[in-house]
Amino acid sequence: MKLQTLIMAGAALMATATTAFAQAPAPQREITQIKGDVYNFRNIGHNAVFMVTKAGIVLIDTIDAEAAKWLKAEIKKTFNVPVKYVAYSHDHPDHSSGGEVFTDTATIVGHQRTKEVIIAEKRPTAVPSVTFTDKMTIELGGKTVELLYVGRNHSDNTVVAHFPAEKIIFTVDWIPVQGLPFRDMNDTYFEEWIDGLKRVEQMDFDILAPGHGRLGNKNDVRAFRGYMEDLQMATLQAVRAGKSVEQAKAEITLEKYKEWGAYQAFRPFNIEFMYGHVKSHWRPSVVPPPPAPAAGAPKGN
Repeated sequence: MKLQTLIMAGAALMATATTAFAQAPAPQREITQIKGDVYNFRNIGHNAVFMVTKAGIVLIDTIDAEAAKWLKAEIKKTFNVPVKYVAYSHDHPDHSSGGEVFTDTATIVGHQRTKEVIIAEKRPTAVPSVTFTDKMTIELGGKTVELLYVGRNHSDNTVVAHFPAEKIIFTVDWIPVQGLPFRDMNDTYFEEWIDGLKRVEQMDFDILAPGHGRLGNKNDVRAFRGYMEDLQMATLQAVRAGKSVEQAKAEITLEKYKEWGAYQAFRPFNIEFMYGHVKSHWRPSVVPPPPAPAAGAPKGN
């Protein structure tokens, strides 16, 4: 009886341990290989990407100071080469902060507007010492990274990092993989965003590495452009029908995208942004009559 009790207790303990292991949260920070010598660094919900060469590392984004310190230590431990270049995807502080951690070995690179905004907004990061406006190619240890400006979108200074040998692009905040854009889409240039998506669709790549979430591909770029265009058209129809913004938020469902990330949380905010955008660019066919002249004002002939 004692033996049976001991066996049952052991089995229960093993089941508890197995359940606890299965439910263990994912690590807050991790480095994973994307392809070849290109790696993803995940810091909770944010991603950075870096390429390893025999001469050092090219890093795109630093996220924040604590994340950057952790990454610097892991790079030294795992690859034992210095970070030689840090490039910012754009100025927003949840992706660009912490660049100063690497200034002992790295050249800091960014779009000219990224530099201007970092200085003007006093972002907590290192100011780029090398800038560009359209395209910059970084060559290091026989490998290449291209930094491409495809126009304004989620900001006015976002760039795409292209790793041509691996056919990978890294895009941050403006091409989510099967997910909705963040909340009310502040700092947005909608028409140029659509144009930029079309330009990315013409690029030569197989893997899309986003600033948040999982990897995707070119089909995900097309699908996201479809969402943005559907959002615009549905909202335009609501405006034409005389709907208020609250009515539009209640009635526009975009059911096709209900399985996408943040569908419930961000959809109302996306609609609210688009409603304001459409209203500011919409010109109805019926022109309202001019205001009546004030009492006592002379009448025209």
